[in-house]
Amino acid sequence: MNEAPAASSPSSTHGGASNWPAVLALVGSMASLAAGASFATQLFPRVGATGTTLLRVGFASLLLLIFWRPWRVRWERRELGGVLLFGLALGGMNLCFYLSLRTVPLGVAIAIELLGPLAVAVTHSHRSRDFIWIAVAAAGIALLLPMGDFARSLDPRGLGFALAAGALWAAYIVLGKRVARRNPGPALALGLSVGTLLALPFGVMTAGSHLLTPAMLGAGLALALLSSALPYSLEMFALRRLPTQTFGVLLSLEPVLGAMSGWLFLHQRLGAIQWLAILCVVAASVGVAASGMPGEEPPPVGPEPP
Repeated sequence: MNEAPAASSPSSTHGGASNWPAVLALVGSMASLAAGASFATQLFPRVGATGTTLLRVGFASLLLLIFWRPWRVRWERRELGGVLLFGLALGGMNLCFYLSLRTVPLGVAIAIELLGPLAVAVTHSHRSRDFIWIAVAAAGIALLLPMGDFARSLDPRGLGFALAAGALWAAYIVLGKRVARRNPGPALALGLSVGTLLALPFGVMTAGSHLLTPAMLGAGLALALLSSALPYSLEMFALRRLPTQTFGVLLSLEPVLGAMSGWLFLHQRLGAIQWLAILCVVAASVGVAASGMPGEEPPPVGPEPP
């Protein structure tokens, strides 16, 4: 990410083949986030959901500040305002998602949270075939939602936090696309710093000095790399190269990778309905990636930061 890309011609920014690097970056981001979520839930008994959030975004912001050195960029006031809003959405999304994981299973929380990106996909779609893939993805997500007695046993507050995380995720996509147009790396570093300041009082009130033990500091560093620094950097790369609705529908893979992560790391088994849901979501994601959404202009691609 240290070299400036060649100038893009109209033909080079359209079509499925030219978008595959961005698609692969987004899939890698989601895989890293899913593994990180599984790891994060194991820290809840020791520092709570808000303490885990603080460790995650705090270490991630520190790493990215050192790497990107945003103080070397000449920011416009309008840009800083956008970064501030982006950081608040980013920090709030992390807080709400981890708070939902206290009482809502990982796969269910991710499926509910994904309603936000799907809403972005719907509002940015202009052709009928776009809605076909969105409908297939929505059907898969619906199959992942709990039914019957299990649904009635879920904590309403946990579901509310998951919905709030989805709304903030939608805001993150829209705001992130704006700040990614220029200086995306430094903007991400500043945004995570804002998110850290938002999470700081909640994390300190919950965990206090337990956050400063060597074991928790090491766990926080690993969580930051796995759940924030790497995936968000990959997402910023993808945001600059994919149309908004393409990005939103591809994020349908998130509950799929979350379910697989739960199976691998948390020993959670999937039933036939869950596997059917996975097939629906994968079909929608592959379909939208292969079509490349021709006719939709991706955001302008500027030079990468040095």
